[in-house]
Amino acid sequence: MKVLLSWLREFAPIDCSPTELAEQLSDLGLAVESMDRLGADLDGIVVAEVLALRPHPDADKVQLVEVDLGDGEALQIVCGAFNMAVGDRVPLATLGTTMPNGMRIERRKLRGELSNGMLCSATELGLGDDHSGILILPGTPSLGTPIPEALGIVDDVLYDLEVNPNRPDAMSVAGVARDVAARLGVPFTQLDPQVTTAGADLGGRASVSIHDADLCGRFLARVLDGVTVGESPAWLANRLTLLGMRPINSIVDISNYVMLELGQPNHTYDLAKVSGGHLGVRWARDGERIVTLDDVERTLTSGDGVIVDADDVAIGIAGVMGGASTEISDATTSVLLEMAWWQPMAIARSSARLGLRSEASMRFERGADPEVLELAARRFAQLAAEAGATLAPGTVVVDGDLPDRSPIAVRTRRVSDLLGSRFTGEQIRGLLEPIGFGFPGPADGADGTQQVAIPSYRFDSATETDVVEEVARMHGYSRLGSSMPPAARFGSLTPRQRDRRLLREVLVGLAVDEAMPMPFLAPVDLERTGLPGEAATLLNPLAVEESVLRTSLRPGLLRSLAYNASHRTTGVALFEIGKVWTPDPHGGMPAEREVLAVALAASAAGGIGDDAAARHAVRVLDTLVEALALHGITLEQVAPAGLHPTRSGDVLLDGVAVGAVGEVDPAVLAEWAIPERVAVVELDLDALLAAPHGERPYGKISRYPSSDIDLAFVVDDTVSAAAVEATIRAAGGDDLVRVALFDVFRGAQLGDGRRSLAFSLRLQATDRTLTDSEVGELRQRVIDAVAAAHDATLRS
Repeated sequence: MKVLLSWLREFAPIDCSPTELAEQLSDLGLAVESMDRLGADLDGIVVAEVLALRPHPDADKVQLVEVDLGDGEALQIVCGAFNMAVGDRVPLATLGTTMPNGMRIERRKLRGELSNGMLCSATELGLGDDHSGILILPGTPSLGTPIPEALGIVDDVLYDLEVNPNRPDAMSVAGVARDVAARLGVPFTQLDPQVTTAGADLGGRASVSIHDADLCGRFLARVLDGVTVGESPAWLANRLTLLGMRPINSIVDISNYVMLELGQPNHTYDLAKVSGGHLGVRWARDGERIVTLDDVERTLTSGDGVIVDADDVAIGIAGVMGGASTEISDATTSVLLEMAWWQPMAIARSSARLGLRSEASMRFERGADPEVLELAARRFAQLAAEAGATLAPGTVVVDGDLPDRSPIAVRTRRVSDLLGSRFTGEQIRGLLEPIGFGFPGPADGADGTQQVAIPSYRFDSATETDVVEEVARMHGYSRLGSSMPPAARFGSLTPRQRDRRLLREVLVGLAVDEAMPMPFLAPVDLERTGLPGEAATLLNPLAVEESVLRTSLRPGLLRSLAYNASHRTTGVALFEIGKVWTPDPHGGMPAEREVLAVALAASAAGGIGDDAAARHAVRVLDTLVEALALHGITLEQVAPAGLHPTRSGDVLLDGVAVGAVGEVDPAVLAEWAIPERVAVVELDLDALLAAPHGERPYGKISRYPSSDIDLAFVVDDTVSAAAVEATIRAAGGDDLVRVALFDVFRGAQLGDGRRSLAFSLRLQATDRTLTDSEVGELRQRVIDAVAAAHDATLRS
């Protein structure tokens, strides 16, 4: 739907800028697809008269046109359109003109012939969508007259709006103006054309009958005499052109103009050609035929509506197209004017079946306004009177079945709930009354319910939800805010499942593959692994090799490493998350726990030194602890069952053992025939994940340079690296941002039962660059603390 700003201003005093108006239209649900400014880019385009038409000597798709600009000289134009005749007045873009699309007109030679300008179509002038031929100017405007003056074009703005099917009222200029006026808070003034009647009364000259009330809800007829069929005035033809309709003649143009302005399609009959002056409405008969205005004979069905004359002969297809037998012609002097409200679905079916979708049928399909018929007839008569026509006294109005428009109960609370914003009854009333909704009852009933009367031009609004949508539209969708309504979530992960998935992702990221051994073991597997042999025994195992429930994941992982080694695949890293069962000493059901185990073969661990595998296992443990954001994890150097006596220990959570880490005892590896060192990480997930975790305090990031120092301490083998690291961290304070063990060394020069632990320390302050003296002071403080706590000496 296209509308002109100047036309909207005839209904409401709109004084905002064109851009602001476009924003308001879009917010009202009438999305502005384009906005064109008119009249400002037509300088240099003038009226010319066609003097002669000649074929191009060297081209078939263009012709030579000689035109006169009023100076008596013939000017040759090469043109690709062929819809002109000698004597037509046409728009000519003269040399040097810049067209609305930015193209500059220059003298050019086309296939050997000079073209001294360009004849323009309506599209090239920005006056519509018709680009099928040159625009033939109505009347006889003076030669050389600027096109804006000849067409009565003033500076204007043309909006192209997207109108959804649920907005029949917006298919008219008046309907759009009503919405805009309500949004801007300015008065909307409907037309009230005053027409003087004259001549013979309508009674006895025309009559109407509705045989099928379910087809037509209301039918109005009036008669105009003294009609002269000719060209429309320039202002009216120009408006039709801008809104995409081609001017045809004065009567047809008025009919289209009233439809665009008020949204009411209408049809005109040559009264002299209507048998008995009678118009009847009924459903067509199967096989009934009619020749329509496009000179096509059409076969109708019982689902089509027809208008018939006094002889019951079809003279029009209801709401779709008139018949050729009663068409207006140059000889017409009296016009029978039809204004009707048709059942929307009937028109939709007929137009779709016949392939005759028009501007009129589109409006009938969406639901026209049965109360605007009399106003539209008077507006038609007012425009026709300017050409000398007179309106005969009397009006014929016959009603059929109109849709029920009883008030709708609208709950204030329901409006607020659906829109997510709080509204009062008075607010709802204030938003809807300016667009014609009525409130026959109190502003707000005791239970928050109001009775809302739907205006006749809003056929789409029939339920409480429709009214709520209008409240949202007039309030402004952009003002409602946005929020995601809560929805039921099905199949979401529990916190435990998310933690388990996180651990899997971290281990896979560390290049550790997941294994899924059987949970059943042979009776000797636990002893081979260095673990206690007590385990729950199955009553009816499938095989002796799978007759006990595992108490640890370690045997299954070692079996997998052994299998890979037997196939010359070494350096394998595996993990498993699974259940283990601890037997009840009193003979009851075994206790079930979920644990995590990681097994790292030596080449998978990498590194140099006898304890490279154990150190890699500690790094994996640190990564898992960091991923879970666990606090209070420490290591205690002990000799867990089945692990190396000096390269393993317990994992403590707040002083309580929750797992083990370290290298597998070489005797165990020999039992499993594994030819390389293996380190393991074992964690009790039930205990670990029950502790507070996931909280990550974020500290300030320093912008200042850091300093790295390395310190190697010689300590007894009984002193764990974790204990030394804890002492370093305590002594370093806030300026110590990172500590990492990077080397463990044993040698005769260190003495029996002693080893060297080398740590890398990173020092960095958050508020300044540490000076050399501050770094030296902190270094000495760390050395003194470690020496005092662990009887350590600094290795030079």
